[in-house]
Amino acid sequence: MGQIKFITDFDDKFYLNKKIFVRVDFNVKVQDNIVSEDYRIRSAIPTIEYLVKRGAKVILASHLDRPQGKDIRYSLRPVSLKLTEILSSFNARVTFSDDCIGISTQKMVNDLKNGEVLLLENLRFYHEEEKNDAKFSETLSSFADVYVNDAFSTSHRKHSSTYGIAKFFDTRIAGFNLAQELEYLSLLRERPTNPFTLVIGGVKIKDKIGALDHLLPKADKVLIGGAASYTFLKAKGHSVGESIIEEDYLPWVTRALAAHSDKIILPLDHKVAVSEQSDTYQIVQDEIPKNMRGYDIGDKTIQKFSYEIHNNGLGTIFWNGPMGYFEKEIFSNGTKSVAVSMALAYWRGVKTLIGGGDTLEADESFRCFRKGSNTCINRRRCFIKVLSRR
Repeated sequence: MGQIKFITDFDDKFYLNKKIFVRVDFNVKVQDNIVSEDYRIRSAIPTIEYLVKRGAKVILASHLDRPQGKDIRYSLRPVSLKLTEILSSFNARVTFSDDCIGISTQKMVNDLKNGEVLLLENLRFYHEEEKNDAKFSETLSSFADVYVNDAFSTSHRKHSSTYGIAKFFDTRIAGFNLAQELEYLSLLRERPTNPFTLVIGGVKIKDKIGALDHLLPKADKVLIGGAASYTFLKAKGHSVGESIIEEDYLPWVTRALAAHSDKIILPLDHKVAVSEQSDTYQIVQDEIPKNMRGYDIGDKTIQKFSYEIHNNGLGTIFWNGPMGYFEKEIFSNGTKSVAVSMALAYWRGVKTLIGGGDTLEADESFRCFRKGSNTCINRRRCFIKVLSRR
């Protein structure tokens, strides 16, 4: 592939009258046909606006969730309405194709005028997308003259729209969002400013092992909460009740604890309940009863984690994964407190980065934003999968 080319590497006239296929990440949460969290859409706006203002014909493609075939519940039509609303500020016309390939879609592409935007339907309505089918890749590529990748969080996937399509274009470009993520990924991988603190939560340790293998030796402190912490606690011999455990990864966790016990900080107490439907909870220290499951970190842990984040100096903090089942209010306090601590650290001048869709959703839910803006103060997205690469 050679050296990466960026969107600003080309003269403005280069884009005039050209069809530009832009792979974006519009995998947002849609409830009752309304986009409930639009961070990923807004992240792509700089690239879209740049191309529109230079007279390009912009074709946007994305997936949404994991539909099994053409399931209208996962249509990108609500996303097109949100995109139209956002782009109205500079009068960009947005149309929506109810397919991502086919004769009708081809006609809509052909009818595009300079400065107009076409959003294709969910790429995953076709199983060929995730199978990196060569014919599907070639069909998508036939719509455009230039390929722009602006979907950092899906770039690790060997799918048609991110991998297979590229070989059909002579000109392949990184959009603003992808370029920014690569810049901060490099900072995080190679030269994080010390002290360097990792805050790890969420459910799946297996998705984080590659990144943790790379980052643990660089980190000064590692705060582990959420469901991920129960595998660590079990490896240390604690009772975790019915909490989620990744048995297959206990050996890795045991090795990580042995090598980095001086920097790994685990929960001191837990909010537990019989099930996620429970409207009441108990706070327990250390050991979780056999019939209970942990759904959030407790107050002592919140105080400890908040202290460690506030005591980070002017270094780097990377947070991935919520501290509990934050979607339910009674189990949201741990994640909320970390979000507030991250916000305060940002305003102190700390390099704060967040990763993961759930973490972003939590950050928005708790309004850790710049005043008068819908943009996350940290302006970063999911680094975990790409950080796993050597």
